[in-house]
Amino acid sequence: MFAPLVGQQQAVELLTQAVKHNRVAPAYLFVGPDGVGRSLAAQCWIELIFSTKLAPEQIPILQNQIRQRNHPALLWVEPTYQYQGQRLTAAEAAEKGVKRKAPPVIRLEQIRQITEFLSRPPLSAPRNIVVLEQVETMAEAAANALLKTLEEPGQATLILIAPSPESILSTLVSRCQRIPFYRLDNAGVAQVLTQTGHSEILQYPAILNIASGSPGSAIASYQQLQNIPQELLEQVAKIPSSQRQALEVAKKIDKELDTETQLWLIDYLQQSYWQLQHQPEMIAQLEKTRKNLLCYAQPRLVWECTFLALWQISKANTIR
Repeated sequence: MFAPLVGQQQAVELLTQAVKHNRVAPAYLFVGPDGVGRSLAAQCWIELIFSTKLAPEQIPILQNQIRQRNHPALLWVEPTYQYQGQRLTAAEAAEKGVKRKAPPVIRLEQIRQITEFLSRPPLSAPRNIVVLEQVETMAEAAANALLKTLEEPGQATLILIAPSPESILSTLVSRCQRIPFYRLDNAGVAQVLTQTGHSEILQYPAILNIASGSPGSAIASYQQLQNIPQELLEQVAKIPSSQRQALEVAKKIDKELDTETQLWLIDYLQQSYWQLQHQPEMIAQLEKTRKNLLCYAQPRLVWECTFLALWQISKANTIR
């Protein structure tokens, strides 16, 4: 079942043994960097749990249901945007062309949906399973509501996916069995990118550096790169040569890129500028930009301040 998953031998062993010895816990925390296989491992493990009493000819149907996330005993929860009275996942928002001003979050209404789902007995499976991706995006009210569910999950297992134990409430962590996931080596990254039809990314060292052992992050970064007009990309890749140019580039970024792409651009610029000048002050300035964008400051003003500061840092270093 775990054949599509590259690396992560420790996680695979822990999860396989839990099913083999009939010791599946009520809650798990899949913890590790984005894009290294946590969601894929959850999918593979659910297939293993649900297939234990099925005939071989039924397994392909089961696998399709789980991959489509429409199995009656499975609820898969992702962070959402609120848009015109609807909750949209990141993929749905992109498909509808919704301009996103802030990252998506797991909402209290979604936790209530989990409670309702778990109030029913499992159908066509030995237990209900709920997967929550990016648990770190939950507000405190949603996290506290989830805590009550974790205390009495009933005939169910919850899988929480997060980058680190420190990113979520300690009370949630204490109720979960931890399954660690790690960054892949270069060969592992290349294998995943090739298997998934993204081998062209291997020709972009900057993208691989940003991904830092995470194939999923490499794919997401490459997709973000395609969202940025080439002319703008060439402009931001260089330190502004004047105050006027700094203001013009800031205006273009605000006009042409949504917030999600702007946040990714910070990672790209940190890599690019470090290669150009090796100035820690520039990296720190861009980190300040990230914090300001996440605090919902006016993006154009944030970028104007950023590029003016970068221009001043570059000018001061030239004078030295």
